[in-house]
Amino acid sequence: FNYFPQLFKPAMSPLQLLIKVGRLAVVQSPRIASRAASSTAASTDKWSNLKGRHFLTLRDYSESEIAQLLWTAKDLKARHAQDRLLSYRPLEGHSLGMIFEKRSTRTRVSTETGFFLLGGQPVFLSPQDVHLGTNESLPDTAKVLSGFCDAVLARVYAHDSLMTLSEHSSVPIVNGLSDQYHPLQVLADFLTAYENFGHLNGLVWAFVGDGDNNMTHALLDDGLPQAGHIRIASPAGYDPNPAVVQDARELSRQYGTQLVLTRDPAEAVRGADVIVTDTFVSMGREAEKERRLKDFKGFQVKLQPGGAHAKPRWVFMHCLPRKQEEVTDDIFYDSKRSLVWPESHNRKWTVMSVLLNVLNDQYRPACPMPSF
Repeated sequence: FNYFPQLFKPAMSPLQLLIKVGRLAVVQSPRIASRAASSTAASTDKWSNLKGRHFLTLRDYSESEIAQLLWTAKDLKARHAQDRLLSYRPLEGHSLGMIFEKRSTRTRVSTETGFFLLGGQPVFLSPQDVHLGTNESLPDTAKVLSGFCDAVLARVYAHDSLMTLSEHSSVPIVNGLSDQYHPLQVLADFLTAYENFGHLNGLVWAFVGDGDNNMTHALLDDGLPQAGHIRIASPAGYDPNPAVVQDARELSRQYGTQLVLTRDPAEAVRGADVIVTDTFVSMGREAEKERRLKDFKGFQVKLQPGGAHAKPRWVFMHCLPRKQEEVTDDIFYDSKRSLVWPESHNRKWTVMSVLLNVLNDQYRPACPMPSF
């Protein structure tokens, strides 16, 4: 499919600003209401105490709290670049349990190396070490690990497993990935986009592929207020979860941003700043591969000869691992367009940020707060 340029509306007039502020007071969803109230309270201090909080979805955090997590990640990355993390050990004496039902490269390595850099001790638990809900019930596992560890990061199949762990844990539970949400990856995407464009506000994000995907759900959880406009192109039968879409539409109305769900990839990427895709065959769904590849025909991200692109500075992201049917080599390996490698490396700084914030209430960034 082709990418075509499109101009977007200019900055808001004073009247539009008043209308937008007024919208924030009209809240229907309890989850949205809680989030808006938290955002207002946090903005007065510019720093929220997140110690002891679970990190299951971005929906549970306000706009300002997510900005705080991004600020922390940026600060930790800057400290490391200046060799100042070698003597900075805010989590010394802390331990982290790492439950991995699903195998991983980025999540495991980024978490283990990052937590070690902060002075903590990570403990990896494979499916052979922890049989969630099999040899021991989820509530019992949560209670046992709460006595050994200061936090638990879990990479699981069912999101309900995370919910059960959080209900029975006395320490923070961090979502390393579930079939429903992947919030650590979206934080890394936000940080990567900020580093590339110098801002997040107003960017147009186009996701092409499986709409019923943990990446699309995580993006919809916070992308509309935090990162701007979102368009999702997916084939029939692969739409995002209706409950997630309902909350996202409410956020879109509140923040005056654009949410588009379409069957046409060309419509989604027209005028986009960031083009994103993910696997067409998720882990655990290998038996569906043949049918899925047929359903996703025409959704490969590729360039068309003579076709105009999205915005002049458009970039490509993918949370990895990548398959040929999802994006062509000329985009994936294009050093000017593809941000997949810095995106993957930023997973380290965002998971460090989350763990530091939920375990330590004394930390304050050394760098000035960015304007996201």
